[in-house]
Amino acid sequence: MSTETAPVSDAYDELLERYERYSTVQSAGGVLSWDQQVTMPEGGTPARTKQQSVLSSMGHELITDEKVAELLAEIEEAELSGEQSAVVREIQRTHERAAKVPQELVEEISETASEALTAWESAKEVDDFSEFAPYLQTHVELKREYAAEIDPDRDPYAVLMEDYEPCLSLDRVESLLEAVRERLVPLIAEIRDSDASLAVDTFDGEFPVADQEVLARETLDTLGYDWDRGRLDTSTHPFTAGNQFDTRITTRFDSSDPLGALGSTIHEFGHAQYNLGLPREEWGTPLGESRDLSVHESQSRLWENHVGRSQAFWELFLPQMKADLPGIEDASVADAYQAANQVYEDNLIRVEADELTYHLHVLVRFEIERDLIEGDLSVEDVPQEWNDKYEQYLGIRPESNAEGCLQDIHWSHGNFGYFPTYTLGSVMAAQLHAAAERDIDGLSETVADGDFQPLHEWLSANVHQYGARFETNELVKQATGEEFVADHFLNYVETKYSDLYDLWARAGESAEPEAVSRWRLASSAVLSAVWFLSSASAPAAPHYRLWYTLCPSLPTYPVDGPAGNCGAGCLLPWPAWRIASRNLARQDEGDAEKRTSTPFCLPVE
Repeated sequence: MSTETAPVSDAYDELLERYERYSTVQSAGGVLSWDQQVTMPEGGTPARTKQQSVLSSMGHELITDEKVAELLAEIEEAELSGEQSAVVREIQRTHERAAKVPQELVEEISETASEALTAWESAKEVDDFSEFAPYLQTHVELKREYAAEIDPDRDPYAVLMEDYEPCLSLDRVESLLEAVRERLVPLIAEIRDSDASLAVDTFDGEFPVADQEVLARETLDTLGYDWDRGRLDTSTHPFTAGNQFDTRITTRFDSSDPLGALGSTIHEFGHAQYNLGLPREEWGTPLGESRDLSVHESQSRLWENHVGRSQAFWELFLPQMKADLPGIEDASVADAYQAANQVYEDNLIRVEADELTYHLHVLVRFEIERDLIEGDLSVEDVPQEWNDKYEQYLGIRPESNAEGCLQDIHWSHGNFGYFPTYTLGSVMAAQLHAAAERDIDGLSETVADGDFQPLHEWLSANVHQYGARFETNELVKQATGEEFVADHFLNYVETKYSDLYDLWARAGESAEPEAVSRWRLASSAVLSAVWFLSSASAPAAPHYRLWYTLCPSLPTYPVDGPAGNCGAGCLLPWPAWRIASRNLARQDEGDAEKRTSTPFCLPVE
């Protein structure tokens, strides 16, 4: 954490004191929410509803107090450091947003959420959407009213999304989601058409929940979870709650799906590490709070996908899994890696989805909740719309609402605008992990050795320690040296799954050009080092020119894209050359749908 200081006014000190009280009330509400989902008896809902309503009202009163507005106005003239200015920026955003919403509406939303949670749990258990529908309808109406109070002239969904990602516009979010959709849909189709045979049955069988819980705890031990400041429980929907002093994880178990519990546990560990890594001395201030849910999801998805689904992790962890779960003694590391990364053809559940189709699950929810809030879809039509979109995007159709529109907890909380942060977090995770690989020598080797300290330290230094000091894009730029973009994620999934499902050969690359093969075997380390050096030295487009300047003798390949696709000559280092050539191969095959995207065609400027 930076030690920059500046003369601080009495008004700033008082503002911090008031915000700390608000933050403390919010934290207490979080504990009650955790309790309701984990340990509260079923009959406790009526009292809990009132308790949560009172705390929401108290928090609203504290942050909207006229004195807060007066202090913010007085501070405008104060000399503040960069950190202090960030604190004021965040408090002012929270104050101004909350001050526009009547306290009665805040209380009504809180009471509805508490009652809706119980109704959702029951509706899901008995597979009866009609039991939950009235609460969803109330939530939609209340959240439309909430958005209108904040800004009646803006898209209400855009206003709601800012509760979870306040620093990226809806247009920017939609453009990122569209980039992901455009590439993943054809990639998933290619995978489903491939003849690759993966060891998908590696973990088939029945594994007692007690054994899986032992494994989950050993997983957290291995990754470095601080049990003095956390705990593991089970809940209907896995989640993480807490702060830098007390962060609690929940997961869930299915006797026939040990990978599901393992993945959700590692995912929630990522959330927990972010909370626990926030500066303790800044508790109660924005500098001691997470940036937003996009960044939060980047931490969980980084650990779940880039660590937990890596071959290096399975080299480390498979022996432990064999010891805890009898029946998988013959599994190899390659088997486990393939099973953990298989792309499912028939999975209906988002939290059990593979790394690719996961984002189509998110897209379904994003489109439905946006249409609900904007009045283009009625609550009673949600099940039908959900099932139709699953058939459209994933080629499968739920047979029940429990495995369909009732599977997620979010709408019971009234959390409209939350779902896009899952994909934003995955995209950001790939960019952060690429930067960590650049900065940490032999990161994969440290994972295989069970040494996670270098990654913990990198994330702490580049993400956790800043709290909410930087806005989303600036935080990513600070950590990686470039703007928040989808390129790293698209590159990562294209390369990983093309290798896994042998898609290179399907694109006509069964035999590599001689020069490429020679240089790839002899100089891959040099290529990677210089590419990362050029990226770090000259972010964005100029680094392609720097690459060529530094390495004029290394093999690059001019790729002349057809008009309407790229249209410019490109020089591509390995493996981008392979990716671009696959795109061109698709064009040669006359596949109009697939030739609409060549995201790795890199122009030299």
